[in-house]
Amino acid sequence: MSMSADVPTPPPELARRLRPLPALIFSSRWLQLPLYLGLIVAQCVYVFLFLKELVHLIGGAMKFTEQEIMLVVLGLIDVVMISNLLIMVIVGGYETFVSRLELERHPDQPEWLSHVNASVLKIKLAMAIIGISSIHLLRTFIYAGQLGQSGSQYTETGVMWQAIIHFLFVISAIGIAYVEKLSQDSYVKLHH
Repeated sequence: MSMSADVPTPPPELARRLRPLPALIFSSRWLQLPLYLGLIVAQCVYVFLFLKELVHLIGGAMKFTEQEIMLVVLGLIDVVMISNLLIMVIVGGYETFVSRLELERHPDQPEWLSHVNASVLKIKLAMAIIGISSIHLLRTFIYAGQLGQSGSQYTETGVMWQAIIHFLFVISAIGIAYVEKLSQDSYVKLHH
């Protein structure tokens, strides 16, 4: 059950009494539906990519070095984390901005969906982005020994910028969480 579920739903006869402009504005939320359906298609592409990489890993298990196996596994983890991010955006975004999914009694309802709202979704997305960035940075650090060699995938400047961008993601997530905490504290003070 989302936080928006705490707000009483008006009876259907009241919803029909909306003036034309508010009804149009309220109905415009359904314009997001193709966006969420497109993200479901993107999720299918990530499933295909995951299976392709998994077959690659199994096929090369006997000939890959430990480092090569680790890189493929990090790629698989990266795909899973991006896929998790997609699910959070699809399910959480649809529930928050378009319409209720009415999953309250469904046995497979994700735990986090019971308290999702725009603020929680922002923080969860920021944490997912940090996780994805961490995987990319770890993959870069595995190649750090090859810096400066010919044919190296990375440069010192590139590694430095990846680390700076990752640090900025972390700072941004802390900032978002702090602002949300201040907002909640203000809300609690106003209502007590």
